[in-house]
Amino acid sequence: MTEETKDKGNKTVLVTGASGFIALRCVLQLLEQGYCVRGTIRNLSREPEIRRALAKHVEIGDRLEITEADLTSDNGWADAVRGCTYVLHVASPFPNYTPKTDEELVVPAREGTLRVLRAAADAGVSRVVLTSSMAAIAYGHSDADTQVFDESQWSVAENCPPYHKSKTIAERAAWEFVEALPEDVPMELSVIAPGAI
Repeated sequence: MTEETKDKGNKTVLVTGASGFIALRCVLQLLEQGYCVRGTIRNLSREPEIRRALAKHVEIGDRLEITEADLTSDNGWADAVRGCTYVLHVASPFPNYTPKTDEELVVPAREGTLRVLRAAADAGVSRVVLTSSMAAIAYGHSDADTQVFDESQWSVAENCPPYHKSKTIAERAAWEFVEALPEDVPMELSVIAPGAI
């Protein structure tokens, strides 16, 4: 075992929404790289399913812990981040139906992101990586067909469908939260904005 691998084994990474497609892949890669991982799910009944999926690809040992936490509640988040060096905030509502109102997605996306960030800051997490989306960048613009977009731009939330609006509002709230942190809370935020998956 290399010194680098030993060092990773002393660090715990929280991955939110660990049963989701992207998050499960993140958990797998972290375990493969030697990290300890704590994953959040809304219902612990899914834990055996997660362990079975991962065990096909990596030796889990005692390096994986699954805990219950929901984006719509404060319960569980302080415990989830306790002792973690990093957080990958992947969880976000992504329904397979058209929501009745935008708020069905916007509220849990925004409030859930802020819950995770507050808990991470309180626990002394050094870096949070937020999975955003190109939905937060390239939508709702009148000239979208002719414009080249990058991470410096925002989707026009009021012109967006609910999911795109939720990702835009949640990411903006994350940046505002981190920028408002006191200087003695040096938590970093990194954001990735994948395209369609």
